[in-house]
Amino acid sequence: MTKSELKDFLDEKVLQYNTFDFLESDPVQIPHLFSQKEDIEIAGFLSATIAWGNRTMIIKNSHRMMDLMGNAPYDFVMSHSENDLERMESFVHRTFNGGDLSSFIRSLKHIYTNHGGLEAVFSKHQEAHSMQKSIHEFKKIFFEIPHQYRTQKHISDPLNNSAAKRINMYLRWMIRQDNKGVDFGIWKTISTASLSCPLDVHSGNVARKLGLLTRKQNDGKAVAELDSQLRKLDSIDPVKYDFALFGLGVFEGF
Repeated sequence: MTKSELKDFLDEKVLQYNTFDFLESDPVQIPHLFSQKEDIEIAGFLSATIAWGNRTMIIKNSHRMMDLMGNAPYDFVMSHSENDLERMESFVHRTFNGGDLSSFIRSLKHIYTNHGGLEAVFSKHQEAHSMQKSIHEFKKIFFEIPHQYRTQKHISDPLNNSAAKRINMYLRWMIRQDNKGVDFGIWKTISTASLSCPLDVHSGNVARKLGLLTRKQNDGKAVAELDSQLRKLDSIDPVKYDFALFGLGVFEGF
């Protein structure tokens, strides 16, 4: 199909999938449990962190994290004691365990106490058409306090050629305002034009079938290639096409 036909097709799929019904089967439903900005940020960050594997299990374990934090994530992050963190020891989602969760909670407190919060850290190093350096710098700040070395693997670094799917998805949630009840748009200091598509096996396969991606691996270079193509379709809100690619792959088996 022509570029114009492709754009029309994908725009139609965005309208089909970027709806409130999307929440039913997606971990973005977790931060929607909250109304305070910091609760939304933290609930979103933690649920995006474990967003790999079976989607039902991702959502179940994300609810469990919120329960362990008394369903008040920001208050728990800021006022927890080391004794409070002991209840996290039983948590596990694939390779993310209770020790990792405790480490994340300590690092989040550090970010809110010493760096002005999550939005401030991510916005500090943003570039005109990329959040990849920003993610790299965020990871350095996140792990600048004592932590288990193994926990570092749970935040990807796109400057090491990672697709950083989960953190790009989280940034979409926080920055993109869709007025459809899915993405929040609560971070006003970062432009949607800088966002990258959360690339996974589903969106990657669909993108290749549509001629938007030639690289075979789902890595950082593939993200850059896909971003450049999606920005030709919409330079202001390129990441909206995540809904189209994901929906086509997961719900339609395209």
